[in-house]
Amino acid sequence: MADMLEKVMSHKKAASVVTGRDSKPQAGDMELLATLGYKQELRRHYSTLQIFAVAFSIMGLLPSIASTLSFSMPAGPVGWLAASVFIFIVSLAMADMASAMPTAGGLYFWTHYYAEKKWKNPLSFLVGYSNTLGLVGGICSIDYGFANMLLSMISIARDGNWTATRPVIYGTYVATVGAHGFVAIFFGRAMPRIQSVCIFLNIALVVATVIALPIGKSQNSPPVNSGSYVFGGIENYTTWPTGWAFMLAWLSPIWTIGAFDSCVHMSEEATHAARAVPLGIIGSSGLCGILGFVSLAVIASSMNKDIEGILGSKFGQPMAQIYYDALGKNGALGFMAVNMIVQFFMGLSIVLAASRQSWAFSRDGALPFSEYFRKVSQHRLMRYQPVRMVCGVVAASIIIGLLSLIDEAAASALFSLAVAGNDLAWLTPILCRLLWGNESFVPGEFYTGKYLSKPIGWIAVIYMVFAIVLCMIPTEGPNPSASTMNYTVVINGSLWGLALLYYYVYARKTYKGPQTTVSPEDESMATHVDMDTK
Repeated sequence: MADMLEKVMSHKKAASVVTGRDSKPQAGDMELLATLGYKQELRRHYSTLQIFAVAFSIMGLLPSIASTLSFSMPAGPVGWLAASVFIFIVSLAMADMASAMPTAGGLYFWTHYYAEKKWKNPLSFLVGYSNTLGLVGGICSIDYGFANMLLSMISIARDGNWTATRPVIYGTYVATVGAHGFVAIFFGRAMPRIQSVCIFLNIALVVATVIALPIGKSQNSPPVNSGSYVFGGIENYTTWPTGWAFMLAWLSPIWTIGAFDSCVHMSEEATHAARAVPLGIIGSSGLCGILGFVSLAVIASSMNKDIEGILGSKFGQPMAQIYYDALGKNGALGFMAVNMIVQFFMGLSIVLAASRQSWAFSRDGALPFSEYFRKVSQHRLMRYQPVRMVCGVVAASIIIGLLSLIDEAAASALFSLAVAGNDLAWLTPILCRLLWGNESFVPGEFYTGKYLSKPIGWIAVIYMVFAIVLCMIPTEGPNPSASTMNYTVVINGSLWGLALLYYYVYARKTYKGPQTTVSPEDESMATHVDMDTK
């Protein structure tokens, strides 16, 4: 594998020629993938816009803000803007590597490629597991949020006289995850078009909210909150110092703008992947950061100042209370219905991305039962899809989701599971490239430049270390009770520890890093028949 990867340099020029605007991108994509050691097994039918749409759909701006509004309240749009700048820097660092080596298992693949020899296998193994579990955690948090949002609509319809129990929430969650698996399997060919529709739905919801909230609020008194309140006020309902409460507000954008790595996992289904994937990464993170700032500014200007009342809403959903206060019962039901639809597609998109990353990890023999899960379906209705792995991530999500039956603290850990797991998976390959990959890094079509690339990488690493620590801090204060404790450190620490234990006890005998499934000299890859036309 190492010898094969060294040939990426010599093959990249040839691949970039074949993937020019005036030639068929399929062939060049397959040749570039072959230089990384893999044969083409999935169907390449996602355009640049559709790759962007996968990440942008998972971010699901308004539903994500609604699900994490309790984090945003202390600092509002200013806290969002500060965090989103650092997140965009991370996306730039990832885009550099994604353009150079676009593959579905990119994060652990890059780690193995850039790391020092003795650390290649254990670090890539840890990154692969952290990324897999982080993505599954993302499914849990998104679909758990959807279940709460759906049930909050019933509460609104009954004027707050009904509240869902935990078993009802979990049952709704299980049905949602199962529905996402069904759609992902049986509507695979239509999925790129579905992702395109998701762009329209997300942006339309933001525009409608930004227009409707101030208009609805103007019917009451006062019409809007002042600019000093929106951009200068910091509400601290914790026992932490006010400055730290401001930092905790970063958790909302950290969780929301946290899906751009999904573009990497869709690399082997993208046309002109060396360009589409990095543009999808930076486009989704940048646009989500800007629209999120605007949305929070309007929400802060339009909501009642009784933040405790909003957070403790009888509807079980703070955003539902804000819509209700400004637009009344029917307006709240209408907007929450659209939020719910958008959040449903968020869950569908992350099931798609999680299955591709996990499939790639199985292709390299890292997951249990890899030989079973790495198979790609050849059934006529599901052809060129990792159907078994879609079922695998759905089953894992249902099992991990059982945490929501314990209490609110355990349910909240579902959110941070995704953040901490993915941040470690993003941080490690960037750090390995900075420490050991100076000579082996070969820029792709997208590159931030030799003078900016390394500073961007170091800022990204420092920020992500901080983000991992931040998401493990108890949000209500330094002396948490059993019900207010943040169990992320326990859950993620245990998962990382178990992954390393599994590696050193057993997997080190079988896991040798990325495996070659095709010879890079196979020139026929460049003229392979376009799967999408078969």
